[in-house]
Amino acid sequence: RRMTAQRVLLDQAAELIRDVDGPIIDLGLGNGRTFDHLCALFPDRAVFAFDNFIQSALTVLPPAERMVMGDIRETLPFALPRLGARAALIHNDLGSADAVGNAATAAWLAPAIEAVARDAALVVTSFLIPFTKSMALPLPDSVKPGRYHLIRLGN
Repeated sequence: RRMTAQRVLLDQAAELIRDVDGPIIDLGLGNGRTFDHLCALFPDRAVFAFDNFIQSALTVLPPAERMVMGDIRETLPFALPRLGARAALIHNDLGSADAVGNAATAAWLAPAIEAVARDAALVVTSFLIPFTKSMALPLPDSVKPGRYHLIRLGN
């Protein structure tokens, strides 16, 4: 159900940012399925993956120039020169079933995302993130509230 919600919201986000310039960021490469889906949704955009280790299959491994290795707390806030432009969409799947751990991650993740995202960027995330200025967007009926979130950054 969580993966279905993720896919539904990424597909919706692709429609919502069709006319918004900027690269795409996938936080937490994992096995590479979401990265692969993002590349299919955005064939004409740079899609960057961030993680501290690689466990994906070689067939979905990002090219070296699009894979940012290391602790995301350290790599994401300073990635703008590598991205080449502020991101239009950020997908976050760094969460777990641990609400306290997710809250701790969200505390450092919010400013890190804001450092590389453009105004009106979308964030598709597995847990809520306390951004300075943002608005939660309505979820489709097929996504249970709280399972995944769709957030627009800025005013």
